[in-house]
Amino acid sequence: MTVQFTRRGLLYVTAGVGAAGALAACSGTAAAPPAPGAASGSAGSAASAAAKKIDQAAYDAIILAGPVADDAAVSANAWAKKVKAAGVLKRGGTDTGPIFSLKDPMTGRIAGFDAGIADLLAHYITGGKDVSKLVALSQTTVDTRETMLQNNTVDVVVATYTITPKRAEKIAFAGPYYSSGASVQVKASDTTIKSYKDLAGKKVVTETNSTALTAIKDNIPNAEVITFTENDACVAAVEDGRAVAYVLDESILLSNALKNPKVKVVGQPFTVDPYGVGVNKDDAAAKAFVNGFLQKIFDSGDWAKLFKATIGLYSDVPNPTPPKIGSVAGS
Repeated sequence: MTVQFTRRGLLYVTAGVGAAGALAACSGTAAAPPAPGAASGSAGSAASAAAKKIDQAAYDAIILAGPVADDAAVSANAWAKKVKAAGVLKRGGTDTGPIFSLKDPMTGRIAGFDAGIADLLAHYITGGKDVSKLVALSQTTVDTRETMLQNNTVDVVVATYTITPKRAEKIAFAGPYYSSGASVQVKASDTTIKSYKDLAGKKVVTETNSTALTAIKDNIPNAEVITFTENDACVAAVEDGRAVAYVLDESILLSNALKNPKVKVVGQPFTVDPYGVGVNKDDAAAKAFVNGFLQKIFDSGDWAKLFKATIGLYSDVPNPTPPKIGSVAGS
C-alpha cells in the first residue's frame, strides 16, 4: 500500500516527528535510497526545530506594535463593534500547524503566521495589550470550517484556508493575505539559487505524480527532472548533490526546513494557492473590515515583520511581497 501525504497532512507533521517515520510505518512502497554517505532527510529533526523555534517575545512585540483602529472606525462597523464588545476575537483554526499556528506545550501559547494574522486583527480591533488573551481558538477541520462561520461559532477562520469559488458559495473570504504554491528548496549553503528562474537547464527533483511536475514543465525551461515517491528521498537528493533543488508545494518545503537545517526555501511561490480569512457570508461588514485591516498591515510593513518572524525563519525571502486583496476568484 502506498500512502500519499496531502499538502496540509505533511505541513501538520509536528516539528519533532519526521515524515519518514510515518511513511515507513504505513507504506509498503520504498523510495529510492540516498546515495552512499548521504544524510537522512529527517536527521537532526529535534535539534533543528529547537534552533529555529519562533521567538515568543519577538512575536508578541510585533503584535503589540501593530496598528489599532480608532474608535470611530470600529463603531461604524457592526461586526468589529461586536468583536470589541466581546473583548476577544473568536478564531477557527488549529494549534498543530508548524510555522503557521503551533501551540507550545510548555507555555500553552500559540504562535505562527496564521496565528499572527489573527492576533494582529484582534489587537487592531480591541487594542488589547496581553497577546495571550487577544484570540480564543476553536479547533476546525475541513468539514467544520464553513459551518462554524455560518452559525457564528467563530468570527473568522484563519487556517491556511485556500480561497476557491466553490467555498465562496458558502462563506466569504477576505484577502488573500498569503499565497502559497510551488516553491524551491536548496542546500542551506547554496548562495547561487535565488528562485525558480535560476533553475533553467539544471537538475531538479520532485515527488512522483505531484502537481510540481506541471509547474516545472511550465516555468523552468529545460530542467532535468528526477522523481522519488517520498519527500525524504527528495530532500536527500538535494543534500547529496544529485539535484540542485527540490520543487514542491511551499508548505511541505517549509516543514522540511523546520526539521532539517541542511536545507532552506528560496524565493516566493511561483504558482498560486491563495490563503484567505474566512468570514460569515451574510455579514458584509466583516469582509470589508478585515480587508481594510489587511491592507493596512500590508502598507505599514507589519505583515512583512510577521512573515520574517515566522515563515521567514525557514525560507530565504529578503523582501516578501503580500498578495493583492481581491486578486483571486472567490475573494
